[in-house]
Amino acid sequence: MNPDLLASSLLAVVTSAVGRRDEAEAARLSVGDIALERPRNRDHGDWATSVSLKVAKRVGLAPRALAEELVPGIQAIEGVAAVDIAGPGFLNIRLDAAAAGMLARTIVEAGAAYGRTETLAGQVINLEFVSANPTGPLHIGHTRWAALGDSLRRVLAASGAEVASEFYINDAGAQMDVFGASVLAAALGEPAPENAYPGQYIADLGARALAAHPDLASMPRDEAVAAAREFAYAQQLGEIRESLEKFNVRFDVWFSERTLHDAAGGEQSPIDGAVDRLRAQGHVFDEDDAIWVRTTDFGDDKDRVIKRGNGVYTYFAADAAYYLSKKDRGYAHTIYLLGADHHGYVHRLKALAGAAGDDPAKDIEVLIGQLVSINGARLSKRAGNIIELDDLREWLGTDALRYSLARYPADSPLTLDPELLQKRTNDNPVFYVQYAHARTHQVARNATAAGVRREEGFAAEALVEETESILLGALAEFPRIVAQAADLREPHRVARYLEELAAAYHRWYDVCRVAPQGDDPVEDVHRARLWLNDAAGQVLRTGLDLIGVSAPERM
Repeated sequence: MNPDLLASSLLAVVTSAVGRRDEAEAARLSVGDIALERPRNRDHGDWATSVSLKVAKRVGLAPRALAEELVPGIQAIEGVAAVDIAGPGFLNIRLDAAAAGMLARTIVEAGAAYGRTETLAGQVINLEFVSANPTGPLHIGHTRWAALGDSLRRVLAASGAEVASEFYINDAGAQMDVFGASVLAAALGEPAPENAYPGQYIADLGARALAAHPDLASMPRDEAVAAAREFAYAQQLGEIRESLEKFNVRFDVWFSERTLHDAAGGEQSPIDGAVDRLRAQGHVFDEDDAIWVRTTDFGDDKDRVIKRGNGVYTYFAADAAYYLSKKDRGYAHTIYLLGADHHGYVHRLKALAGAAGDDPAKDIEVLIGQLVSINGARLSKRAGNIIELDDLREWLGTDALRYSLARYPADSPLTLDPELLQKRTNDNPVFYVQYAHARTHQVARNATAAGVRREEGFAAEALVEETESILLGALAEFPRIVAQAADLREPHRVARYLEELAAAYHRWYDVCRVAPQGDDPVEDVHRARLWLNDAAGQVLRTGLDLIGVSAPERM
């Protein structure tokens, strides 16, 4: 019996009991009220629920009294072996071996669909992360958000949300002109301008720009800077895309900031339109020749200038136009993943959502990630002043890097140990989990060679060994873990779960044989264990995919 079926059966029992006293209250009950959990102590059963404590007061009963009333109905559920009441009204439920073991078959037959839920069905989410300036290589800070952002995208989708990952290209503003001037100076062999971008990559871009535009030296200066800028921009953006692809990160949308400034066909630019739209909401005012947004109405520490007295728009104007563009594209909910130096943006962006007529508490989320460092990492030879994503990936490998970044909460500072990440031992978490998956395939190959075939039957009641019960319990938790990771925006929960599952699998492997020994015949227990082995492999594989890590079949 899988947890969803048990929860539905329990809901029917609770609804019936509550309905005898209050039909309206019974109609309001949902699966969420069941609160089904795995007991920490396996002696307490397979599942526990606090539904009596949640519901009893609504119908004028003590929780334990309601629990006692629920026991007969729960005992009548097919597959339930026993029900005990603990403390003030907790219900501990034990399944019979056959009902518990059926989960293995359920998982194998569901394949990659097992673990997917509809808990976020109907939510349309725009998830923006990385969003680096296209003026240089991606660095270690971008690496953390790339891993976490892509993992979050995957768990949101696995929980039923319609989610689009978006990269905001900061391709407007003074930094692009400085970038162009830096590349032009390198192309022409001139001294670098003030505040120029450093690094060998600028020299390389300059050489390529000159090859593409041999007449750079003879162009008027403004035209030459523009030509160098646009060529280098395209080259650098292409490198960013390639770096992310190699890191197993893909974006659905690449949004150019320039489009916010464009006034096509004589129409208003999106930034001009943003001012008018915010004014229509009643939160724009004019003062000191400037145009302001009264963001203090929504908890910001000060009102924000959106257009200066000299007619120049502020960065806040682009933020406003960009937020409104997401609304126009049909995203009811937006999530921003920003770096550690962007704490000031939290109130600003939430206030912006409020000024746009949205609910800052529900329609927008701003997540701040802390810094990450890696012992012994060297500055990039190309960029000179940063640690590049490409260098880290080539040094540690995509799997080790992605797994390590995904297994910690985003708001915790992080220092990674490269020596540990390169070890092929159980001390290395990614190796430990991947090895468990590879072992499931080795076990399946050995079982097949010994004549054990799943298709010849499944006797779920044969899975009675204690480590089998523990492994089944861990497998049953997977859908809840994925849903929780999505709801709390914490993909690290998946990585930590995989380590617990791998531990349960390794312990089971040490005790239970899937292939018979010597000339012993193939029995029901061998086939049942092969189902369980393959179920564990499936969940390990799906979980690794949710954090963008491969699941090797051999190691």
